[in-house]
Amino acid sequence: MNSDIRTAEPGEATEPAAAPAADVAPESGARGPLRGIRVVEFAGLGPAPFAAMLLADLGADVVRIDRPSPGEGTPAIDPFDTTLRSRTIVAADLKDEGACDRVRALVDGADVLVEGFRPGVMERLGLGPDELTARNPRLVYGRMTGWGQEGPWAGRVGHDLNYLSITGMLHAIGQADRPSVPLNLVADYGGGAMFLVAGVLAALVERGVSGRGQVVDAAMVDGVGQLGHVHRAMLGAGAWRDERSANLIDGGAPFYDVYACADGGHVAVAALEPAFYAALVDGLGDALDPAAARLDERERQDRANWPVLRSALTAAFAGRSRDEWAAHFDGTDACVTPVLDLGEAARHPHLVERGWTGSWGGHEAPAPAPRLDRSGAATPAFPPRLAGSLDEAIARWHGLAARRPDERTAR
Repeated sequence: MNSDIRTAEPGEATEPAAAPAADVAPESGARGPLRGIRVVEFAGLGPAPFAAMLLADLGADVVRIDRPSPGEGTPAIDPFDTTLRSRTIVAADLKDEGACDRVRALVDGADVLVEGFRPGVMERLGLGPDELTARNPRLVYGRMTGWGQEGPWAGRVGHDLNYLSITGMLHAIGQADRPSVPLNLVADYGGGAMFLVAGVLAALVERGVSGRGQVVDAAMVDGVGQLGHVHRAMLGAGAWRDERSANLIDGGAPFYDVYACADGGHVAVAALEPAFYAALVDGLGDALDPAAARLDERERQDRANWPVLRSALTAAFAGRSRDEWAAHFDGTDACVTPVLDLGEAARHPHLVERGWTGSWGGHEAPAPAPRLDRSGAATPAFPPRLAGSLDEAIARWHGLAARRPDERTAR
């Protein structure tokens, strides 16, 4: 970023905010705390588009720049990819300098840019942060990579599993004899998209003080490291063994594990605290081996007793079906829940009551989260809107350019 872009020091005077202006509702929805914030998203896969979806869910007006389909002027849209909801999608061939000029013009009216290319790609296109923030000093430039913008591995390819493996976290997940392959929730979305969104929101808040944007360098390896704080702290305190299935919350403890039931289904047991474990023992009743049931709290925490306790719990839960155990423990503090498949989860009474999923464009998808009691969230829209042209998006945004939400002192 340019050297003349800096933030205000504590106590330093800054330019006063402009007088309040009427709210401008973006096309993605009339609600949400980010209404009036304009985001340019460069099409990609995984965490960057997921982060753009979260910003759109919060009310931001997101324009996604995608490559045109071969032989056509419009991008190809996956009809099942609901993470593309609440977008306006435009086509631009970034190998064409004229198209890049129009992209720059669009970014001139933006508050946030989100890109997930390898380091150096945007710079080679003339769309790097130095060039774009020189034109638009208020721009928050969000960058999503696996390895970060610098370092010996910055230019390497990778996926969720690679970022987990290099940070030590994959070593901690799985059965004792081998690491397991988790879904790409941890590095892609937890360590990637969520940290990118947090950085973008923080930069927008800071911009309200300094009047300047900044670059957000979100790397999945960094985010995964943050997610592992507690485990590293426990390791340093001697409360965590650096091996799999040997600890309280990694499947090592028999009272924090998954058990097969008579019908082949499973239940999750997370009775960590003494009171919850007592409710578990009470709920299992005669199904639990008396020798295991008589273990006091000190004996329960003794790893030497875990094999016997695990065997007893395995035998007990094998005596009934998953749904029988779920009904039996419902309303207790035993922390026993059924392991539901994706379809069952959407029909669970608790999640139904919360409106956990919704249907947009005939496709079921998770509802926006988190929930805000006053400003709410934008109403998701799917499929995304295809703009007639990049120029159409430029014209729409430049018509809004006089009203920037963080120049207002009140909503």
